[in-house]
Amino acid sequence: MIRTEIKNSTGIIILSRPEKRNALNSELVDELKKQLSTYKENINVKSIIITGEGNTFCAGADLEYLKMLSGYSVLENQKDSKSLAELYLMLYEFPKPTIAAINGAAIAGGCGLASVCDFIIANPEKSEFGYPEVKIGFIPAIVSIFLIKKVGEGLAKQLLLEGELISGKRAYEIGFVNYLAENVLDEAIILSEKINSNSASSLKMTKTMINNISNLSAREAVEHCISLNTISRSTEDFKKGIEAFLNKDK
Repeated sequence: MIRTEIKNSTGIIILSRPEKRNALNSELVDELKKQLSTYKENINVKSIIITGEGNTFCAGADLEYLKMLSGYSVLENQKDSKSLAELYLMLYEFPKPTIAAINGAAIAGGCGLASVCDFIIANPEKSEFGYPEVKIGFIPAIVSIFLIKKVGEGLAKQLLLEGELISGKRAYEIGFVNYLAENVLDEAIILSEKINSNSASSLKMTKTMINNISNLSAREAVEHCISLNTISRSTEDFKKGIEAFLNKDK
């Protein structure tokens, strides 16, 4: 249900269910988690891109999957929800930079998948985002956590309670999308190569720092960052970087 390739130092994951608009089901979620684990352990992969095949990024849960969920027991639904949450957390906490290249609709769970990536690149007109769960008596529970982190409570309430879809251009205007591009995959590759030129250890520590301090008080965050600063100054990347900087080398 996915296709993968490594381009230079970037691992690319392509959701490959175009006949189902790349919609999520339990099998696709499992495949994504396995591939993320593979890229996490691959020292030659410095960043990853996730995109969709065809003209859709990911249309949320497919209809057959939704019908199954409606017949699940409480325990079955809890297990299924946990599996999806694990995927989002894997991406949110992924030690390498992640980029979502949004070539079309990113709806509900698909929008959640985009929101847990570090960067979102979207086509200004062809892409659209939204959380229409409230229109079918569902709630956007797990995805709301990461949406609030990305855009704040005010805009999150607007998107989640109205349940309307917005264009890539509008998503960029409210700060949900980082960059707009006509060819989102090409732009994502350019961005990944730019990021890959940075220190791998610094990137990893910076991502961890941001994730951690967002849950701390200002005083706790400062103490935490003092420790991180101390650790970062003892890395080989730091020593080489300072030496190169002083010698005016790249």
